[in-house]
Amino acid sequence: MTAHQTILILDFGSQFTQLIARRIREHAVYCEIHPYTLANEPGFAAIRAMKPAGIVLSGGPSSVYEEGAPSIHAGLFDLGIPILGICYGAQLVARLLGGDVRPAERREYGRASVRVKVQDGVFRTVAPGEELTVWASHGDHVDGLPPGFVHTAESDNCRFSGFANAERRIHGVQFHPEVVHTPRGAELLGNWLFGVVGARGDWSMASFVDEAVARIRAQVGDDGRIICGLSGGVDSSVAAALIHRAIGDRLTCIFVDNGLLRRGERDYVASIFRDHFAVDLRVVDGEQRFLEKLADVTDPEKKRKVIGYEFIAVFEEEAHTIANARFLAQGTLYPDVIESVSFKGPSAVIKSHHNVGGLPERMKLALVEPLRELFKDEVRQLGLELGLPRHMVWRQPFPGPGLAVRCLGALTKPRLDVLRAADAIIEEEIRAAGLYESIWQSFGVLLPVRSVGVMGDARTYEETLALRAVHSRDGMTADWVPLPYDLLGRISSRVINEVRGINRVVYDITSKPPGTIEWE
Repeated sequence: MTAHQTILILDFGSQFTQLIARRIREHAVYCEIHPYTLANEPGFAAIRAMKPAGIVLSGGPSSVYEEGAPSIHAGLFDLGIPILGICYGAQLVARLLGGDVRPAERREYGRASVRVKVQDGVFRTVAPGEELTVWASHGDHVDGLPPGFVHTAESDNCRFSGFANAERRIHGVQFHPEVVHTPRGAELLGNWLFGVVGARGDWSMASFVDEAVARIRAQVGDDGRIICGLSGGVDSSVAAALIHRAIGDRLTCIFVDNGLLRRGERDYVASIFRDHFAVDLRVVDGEQRFLEKLADVTDPEKKRKVIGYEFIAVFEEEAHTIANARFLAQGTLYPDVIESVSFKGPSAVIKSHHNVGGLPERMKLALVEPLRELFKDEVRQLGLELGLPRHMVWRQPFPGPGLAVRCLGALTKPRLDVLRAADAIIEEEIRAAGLYESIWQSFGVLLPVRSVGVMGDARTYEETLALRAVHSRDGMTADWVPLPYDLLGRISSRVINEVRGINRVVYDITSKPPGTIEWE
């Protein structure tokens, strides 16, 4: 534990749990996510040891009245710690303290309008009668409040959208203040943090650096050496810079050219880490090796696992040439973990990431993941704090499996070269339009879909490029970007005229959810 005032988030399986943490950290308040089972341990030993300033009970996919539904010991409410229940967490508060939760006659999914009844606690900055636009996602509702609780907010479909016991500092809301679709959600969370909990707001990225350095040194010891899998993306680059700050020349970075990289990536990474940081960087030419393993592999999950296994195999081989190499560093982030495994709770698996899945049992290197509980924008802040150049820190996210998940169908060198060329044009034009840093991700996806075209007087029958550009704050939700028509036209024209193998460009206008950002 750190010396910071801490908010404990108990996870009941919501896909939004990590967003609660992100919004709390935006208020400069440190927080940690742990499984709800922590509140079922005898005597709440672990929770008492953490000394949390407040506790948030997250949402979740279950119904509180179902047999086997995630629950906690009601004694948690007697510890005197301020508690905020969100959605499922609010229903659990009501049920465990003597209220009633039932299936709603009309479910509430998507945007809703909540009327505030009591200007206090979560709603202390909202006047009575004022309506708030919120994001709701529930099929059950609180049908009766526990003794001692007051009704603080309501909607047309949900009578008890908010309720509280001010004396016990227990609050509940039947909507999600953590998502961007609740415009004043950050304000509501701030009301709870500073008005109910009394948070100090004493956490910063500078303090994170000092603490992370101390943790790395403690894990590695005085003579351990770390191998860092450097991809050239923001995450692994920042992880490498942080580890270099902690242990200096006991870090060896390995950059694997697997044939799935962006154009010029190999030279770009070498110039940053050899020239800027003077890091021991070893470049492995693995293009042929990876493409042979991926031959005839078209299933996206299998692609990811093959790439993950092969990466680890390369690191194991390189480790034999590095004296006392006992650790493997990865730039794993919160969203990677949440989407890959039921991290600190029973959240649903969406897809695996090569960073966190598919590690072989034979691997003899212990993992060092210093960014595991950070979000992408926090990682960017950290990179600048560590002295990485802005053009690297603000690179758009690039998937761990690289172009393998943007080249649908068979992975061949000719098809990957076509995609590389198109991707370079997209980046050039997005940058020239001054939009690169304001867009979360913009890239092309090569589709195994051929169509007839006409170029000059000749008939063509070539593949299609899907252009994808999205806005996001953390990668967990995303909206498509309405790129200017003239920019779309320039990209399409250049790709079709300059890249042999593509004769049609289409634009993907799917948000996340229901889609994902990457196509695979």
